[in-house]
Amino acid sequence: MNFGRRRGVEPEINVTSLIDVVLLLVMFFMVSTSFVQDGRLKVRLPESSASPEARPADAVTIAIGADGAYLVNDRALVNRSPDTLRAALAKVAPRTTGPITIRADARATHQAVVTAMDVAGRMGFSQVNIATVNQQPGG
Repeated sequence: MNFGRRRGVEPEINVTSLIDVVLLLVMFFMVSTSFVQDGRLKVRLPESSASPEARPADAVTIAIGADGAYLVNDRALVNRSPDTLRAALAKVAPRTTGPITIRADARATHQAVVTAMDVAGRMGFSQVNIATVNQQPGG
């Protein structure tokens, strides 16, 4: 009978499989991440002040009615198509260096406003202002 200590094998943890799984997860998240392209269309967020800003002479205004109809510099368009809006903007502002102001009715659909912003952005307008009204005291 041998009651001496026997030397056992020291336990090991094989981490090769763990490293493979983590590497695959890192690669999956890198590939599936969408890269956001901020800065294509710079929007000036609405601010309300006591006095309205002076409107430059070369400014372009898109008004959007409650029914979604567009007016470019107070001239009504034939229909609500983005192509018609694009043609009207190209006629009014052949150079897209000046600012563009969007005045939307409070009851206008979000889609009509987004369409106007999209057309302006695709045409190269880099400064888009959204018009607001001052809140009347007491309601």
